[in-house]
Amino acid sequence: MKTMGMKRTVSAGLAAILLGATGPALARQVAPAAATAQAPAQRVTFRSMDEPRTELVGYLFKPGAPAPQGGAPAVVLMHGRGGVYSSLANGVYDASTLTRRLRFWADYWTQRGYYALVVDSFGARGYPTGFAAGSYATRPPEVNEVTIRPLDAYGAMRFLRGLDGVADDRIGLMGFSNGASATLATMADDKPGDMTRLGFRAGLALYPGCGLQNRFRQGYKIYAPVRVFIGTADEEVSPESCRNLVDRAAQAGAPIELTVYEGAGHGFDDPSRSRQAVPANAAATEDVRQKAGAFFETQLAPR
Repeated sequence: MKTMGMKRTVSAGLAAILLGATGPALARQVAPAAATAQAPAQRVTFRSMDEPRTELVGYLFKPGAPAPQGGAPAVVLMHGRGGVYSSLANGVYDASTLTRRLRFWADYWTQRGYYALVVDSFGARGYPTGFAAGSYATRPPEVNEVTIRPLDAYGAMRFLRGLDGVADDRIGLMGFSNGASATLATMADDKPGDMTRLGFRAGLALYPGCGLQNRFRQGYKIYAPVRVFIGTADEEVSPESCRNLVDRAAQAGAPIELTVYEGAGHGFDDPSRSRQAVPANAAATEDVRQKAGAFFETQLAPR
């Protein structure tokens, strides 16, 4: 789908939907909680804001403590090219087979009093196992991280805003790899309406591809603060591309910052033993966890 196609789709419905419009195509369902060894997750369904209003699957994690008066903050989590499920899922696609990374971050946020919603952009579109490294040029347009997946993020945000206990003006967005690129595109201030009021409060992007299909060659403007994290030894995306994107945006006054970790690779925060055995990855993981927590604590605080 071309960029202009996304703009027409968003213009037709984004502001109205985020303001609370309802209808049969936007109905959502919540299934019983899945039993797991860790914090329980609910399998939920909700509509993307793409043109066919794709029904997506998500996994909702709730904080253990009751929501405070006014509601608790929430975080939408956007997966990378491999999808939301473990490579060992063996055809079982549910909360029990979520990747370690997504499970870690969902638990991380719920332990801090947040709701967390893991969005599966690929499964409903026929690609539950995701895509291999090096397959970018052959991926189908319906999973495009610049034109389509941002619409999934906004569908997830709308779902969260309809939940009792969620503070609807305190929702953040966090993405990894391909999902981090989707996060950058989602946070771009190129949409109709006052996105400082309608959109996410802040975004975290871990090791994104920052080329973003040359969509922001004229400048990357954002409507809320964004933090980007990447390693110098990234095997899949270019740290220099991210530096160029962030530097140009920051020089134009955008509230965006980049942290570059010397020697850290792609997916450095993966909690697997093999990934964390690399000292640079372990150091970057410890630092990004601290920085992410502090960032959302500030940005998602009550106004």
